[in-house]
Amino acid sequence: MSIRSNLEEIRKSLPAGVTLVAVSKTKPISDLNEAYQAGQRVFGENKIQEMSQKWEELPRDIEWHMIGHVQRNKVKYMAPYVSLVHGVDSFRLLREINKQAKKNDRVIPCLLQMHIAEEETKFGLDTTELNEILDSEDFPKMENIAVTGLMGMATFTSNEEQLRREFKQLKTIFDTLRQKVPTAEILSMGMSGDYKIAIEEGSTMVRIGSSIFGARNYH
Repeated sequence: MSIRSNLEEIRKSLPAGVTLVAVSKTKPISDLNEAYQAGQRVFGENKIQEMSQKWEELPRDIEWHMIGHVQRNKVKYMAPYVSLVHGVDSFRLLREINKQAKKNDRVIPCLLQMHIAEEETKFGLDTTELNEILDSEDFPKMENIAVTGLMGMATFTSNEEQLRREFKQLKTIFDTLRQKVPTAEILSMGMSGDYKIAIEEGSTMVRIGSSIFGARNYH
């Protein structure tokens, strides 16, 4: 199957209103070009240096989403162009994005990453930490970020019941967030293995890599 036909298959399965982020981390420019030629305009990367390199080389109408764990000292490299930061998992990171966005005279859209998986390895906030951010005095003063929703990663499991439980939990938190933050419209959950379940549970954005590009090349 080609990248184009993979994309066409996945698009057919997505309801209206669900955004497809093509996860292109570790993939060569040629693969991204192929997806671009097939009409894909939203790409997700997990390393800022790799994303910046690709941003330099590829067409300017691409939306670049940072989907990996973000180190604060690297925010400045993506601040000029990033379209959405998925993995904001601390107040300190949010402050840094706000600071670098201001230097670039931009407002950077951010998703707050919630910890929903039953695995210890995943990053993310719990509901107490989320509320601490939202209720803080500093939050309303951050004029160069816009919290546009939430992101979460479910446990890596084939247990559909568990996946549904985790996605439902995130959807509930999202519905509560929307009452406090009117700009929150995006619920980013679901990857190649579980995106159909995620959509059934309310996802508005899915992050799909291997089902489009094939297995990843880790050197």
